This record gives sequence, structure tokens and C-alpha cells, in this order.
Amino acid sequence: MSSELREVAHNQHAHPTNRFYLIIGAALIGLTVLEVLGYMGETNGTLGQGAATAIILFLSAVKFLLVVALYMHLKFDHKLFTGIFVFPALLGTLVIGSMILLFGPLHGLATKPIAATNAQVAPATPEPVANPAAASAAPAAAPGH
Repeated sequence: MSSELREVAHNQHAHPTNRFYLIIGAALIGLTVLEVLGYMGETNGTLGQGAATAIILFLSAVKFLLVVALYMHLKFDHKLFTGIFVFPALLGTLVIGSMILLFGPLHGLATKPIAATNAQVAPATPEPVANPAAASAAPAAAPGH
């Protein structure tokens, strides 16, 4: 199939209407409102600690998929382009998720406030002085001054 025929075949599918894009835009706004409500729910104590993170990560992933599939027309393109895009996205998600788990709940410091973590650090101990009498005596003035 020549490149001209591929382009004609590509343009044969029905592209979404403006109404469709407005519906997707409204859905994205609704998901953003849910993200904000999740954050506010955690800050006012309605939701447990860490709930906003899970809510925001999940809803952000849904919004990302909506934008990529529909606004960027990935849904209507060749499956090869979808694979080229999806594989690195999944790999990145795996790496970021692993880092969140490694330095978050699996590390043990994710649920402790910073002040509590800093309070656990032991203060530095002073170095012992060999001759306490010499250390307390004032240094002698240099001759000629």
C-alpha cells in the first residue's frame, strides 16, 4: 500500500465531533475536582493519611489516558504507534511506582512526620578533653603584645 493510500485510509475513519471533545474536557475537569476533594479530605481529617496520594495518582493516570487516547488521537492511529507509546509509559510507571514503594512505605519513614524523624537523630557528643585544667585556663598572651 502506498503512502498516499495509507493517508486516505487513515482519514476514512470518523473523527470525533466538537461535542465529544467538550464532553471529554468536562470529564477532565470533573476528575480534577475529585483530585482536589481528595486532597482536602486528607487535610481536614476525613480521609486517612496517604489517601490523597493514592487518589491523585489514580485519577492523574486516568486523565493521562484520556488525553493521550482521545486528544492526541492515539486511539485512531496505527497499533504500532500505540505500542511505541504505551511500552515506555508502562516502564516509567513501573520505575516510579517502585521508587515510591522503596522510599515510602517499604522504607518506613513515609508515615512519620519530619519533626518526629529529626527528633530521633541523636545530638552530637562533645569530644573528650585530655587535660580538663588546661582546657579551662585562658590562653596566655603572646609575648611582646
